Amino acid sequence: MRMRAIDIFEFPTNLGLTQQAENREPGVSRMPEWLHQHGLHERLQAEQVFRLEPPAYTMESDEGTGLLNVEAVGDYAVRQAQLMSRQLEKDSFKLVLGGDCSVLIGSALALKQKGKYGLFFLDGHTDYITPELSQTGGAAGLGDERLTDLEQCRPYIEPQHIFCVGNRQYDESYVEPVQESAVHVYDLAAIRSQGITAIIESFWAMINEQELDGFWIHLDVDVLNDTLMPAVDSRQEDGLSYEELAEILTPLVSHRLAAGMEVTILDPSLDGNGQYTVPLVKHLVEVLDHM
Repeated sequence: MRMRAIDIFEFPTNLGLTQQAENREPGVSRMPEWLHQHGLHERLQAEQVFRLEPPAYTMESDEGTGLLNVEAVGDYAVRQAQLMSRQLEKDSFKLVLGGDCSVLIGSALALKQKGKYGLFFLDGHTDYITPELSQTGGAAGLGDERLTDLEQCRPYIEPQHIFCVGNRQYDESYVEPVQESAVHVYDLAAIRSQGITAIIESFWAMINEQELDGFWIHLDVDVLNDTLMPAVDSRQEDGLSYEELAEILTPLVSHRLAAGMEVTILDPSLDGNGQYTVPLVKHLVEVLDHM
């Protein structure tokens, strides 16, 4: 029996992604409705559902940095944090449905305004790159203070309080920034060699040693094996199985200090008949039922 209520927050933004085809904006903005259509909200018996409409999508890039929609992403993140902050005092599990990974900015800002939190970041990419290294101008990276210092709250989460897990883009120039930081990095190869249990135990040790108020989970569905979840904007071979994902998520979501989790990057326009979404919903419900 689930011990905590679930509140769902729908943040259907695609502002942080570049177009995959001319005159067709990224379809991740339809993700919350798509998951609702496939039964996620009903099966989770969400206590409350909140929704925040994003600004209209554009391909506007910042002249200095090349970042997409930087002002709009920042403004949306502040409004997102304001909505979440009003609910963080409630002892419910917050499930954020993106949208692209830029929703993490608003989630992290809300948490910083409440206390000292950790982050378990599950993603097929580290997203830990500067605007200069980015080839897309996507917002989920590092550097520009219009995104990293909203409300004068930088850093939202201290690097040493972050576990970056599941990356399988091994290019040296890509992984160098995160490897040189204080972030704890466990790529896909490390998961397989060290084992999931050891990584989770290291995370608990960090939480306790740093005396954190709680932690947040970021789940980008492209951390899954590409054969299981190809409906994403940046595909790569290999990835986690659903069994591995459950082994990671189950102890995390059931921990008393878990504030919530966000799910990002599923693009319904790349899953026309829902064949990849149906098993995702099934496995998310099974994991969250362990709370």
